[in-house]
Amino acid sequence: MMKFGLIGHPLAGSGSPALFAAAYGGRWQYDLIEGDDFEISWQRFIDEYQAINITAPFKEKAFAEILAHGVLGGGFPVDNGNDSCRAGNGADEVKAIGAINIAVKESDGLVHGYNSDYLGVLKILRDKGFGPGRTALVAGFGGAGKAAAAAAKAAGLDTLICNRTRYNPAIRPLEELPVLAGVADILIYTLAFPVPELDFLLKAGTGKTGGAKEPVHAADGNGFPAAILEANYRTPCLAGLPGYIPGTQWLRAQAETGYPLMTGLPVQNSI
Repeated sequence: MMKFGLIGHPLAGSGSPALFAAAYGGRWQYDLIEGDDFEISWQRFIDEYQAINITAPFKEKAFAEILAHGVLGGGFPVDNGNDSCRAGNGADEVKAIGAINIAVKESDGLVHGYNSDYLGVLKILRDKGFGPGRTALVAGFGGAGKAAAAAAKAAGLDTLICNRTRYNPAIRPLEELPVLAGVADILIYTLAFPVPELDFLLKAGTGKTGGAKEPVHAADGNGFPAAILEANYRTPCLAGLPGYIPGTQWLRAQAETGYPLMTGLPVQNSI
């Protein structure tokens, strides 16, 4: 019987077992493989499990393991019962992210690595009709931000990135967030906390701060994002704003695209 699990540290309080059980009606065992030593946790996966999810601080180490000994896969959002989830598209995007959060033993005898952060955003963008000719602004460029930017580019959006630390000239200063949001169709906010540069959005909320009932124009006068996707679902800071897409929807999209890669079957229940 196939077994699945999650590696990382710490894992206390993780909702992954309940989410996986709900997706498949408890059909398979799903364990929290607790431990702060990556090599030991990875070996337990190799010895005992068909596929695993990977969380901090192991995503980059797992990526390096796959580059050295496995196959990097892109995956594909699945909404039917065929095997298209295993289409090898998006591997270059996942390589650019530099992290994986799914590892699967495949029929070729190798371990394949995927990134469902990337797949989840890609699914949301496609479901919401965001594609070529539209503009995405990604705020924050950590793991989630890199995955979001890769997904936006893969969906064909013009993609802007702003971050406090500028790793390369293509990343704009976070201070430009108000101006950039004025030209973006969707803002993907991946920082774990509110920053002062968000004040113009919060003041335009529909009850978040008691501000105006209608969206105001952004700093450059061009407008307000049609949608806002926030990664943080535990303590969100933008909930209630016009066009808000909660992080729980990103979490569901990750499950809907990632679990089929692990099990070979589409998610069978509403989650």
